[in-house]
Amino acid sequence: MQSITEMPVLLAQLLETVHHTKKMEKGTFLFQEGTPANEMYIIQSGILQVSKIIPDGRELTLRMCAAGDFIGELTLFSPKPKYTLSGRVAETGQVGVIMRNVLEEKLSQNLALSLEFMKWMSQQHRKTQAKFRDLVLHGKKGALYSTLIRIHNSYGLKTNDGVIIDLPLTNQELANFCGTSREVVNRLLSELRKEGIISINKGTITIHDLGFLKQEIECEECPVEICKVD
Repeated sequence: MQSITEMPVLLAQLLETVHHTKKMEKGTFLFQEGTPANEMYIIQSGILQVSKIIPDGRELTLRMCAAGDFIGELTLFSPKPKYTLSGRVAETGQVGVIMRNVLEEKLSQNLALSLEFMKWMSQQHRKTQAKFRDLVLHGKKGALYSTLIRIHNSYGLKTNDGVIIDLPLTNQELANFCGTSREVVNRLLSELRKEGIISINKGTITIHDLGFLKQEIECEECPVEICKVD
């Protein structure tokens, strides 16, 4: 999700509504799908994995959120709101807690802030729609390639040898982004390594040929702010 520090200045007013802070421990849930949604969060440190968990236990990761990201907006202005997704802590950190009713009141009283907030939410929906498009249209291989492109845009660090993904991810976590199994991801990553498209060193992925990944999924060259995992 887009960092709150990258939003229009007006939306920085959301920071004024932080009620208290909460520590989040790696491996625990900050919130879970189906539970009452009375709080929203601004991440101050750490990484939160926001996912949809389906009845058979499989997990589809929709985004990885880090410092500055705002979580929980989908519950606003809903009667008896419940979280529609789950937030699992991938890296220990801290969040600022915003009470839902306080933010709703602030948005109701400030038209300019409400308009900016709606524009921002619209962009988040575009990101989600683009991810689902890739999952549906391009199959398992396309889903992985698309995920690598998005992670590249969110966490890539350019080097002389390629772009290093500065985000520790297991193959299972990559599989969760793609809605597939770890075994499938293992096989596809192995094929990419053999072709020299990527390399992996101690779990860290370096992308050497981003153009190949884009060509394989017939990339529509969406704006970078849409083609991201955060």
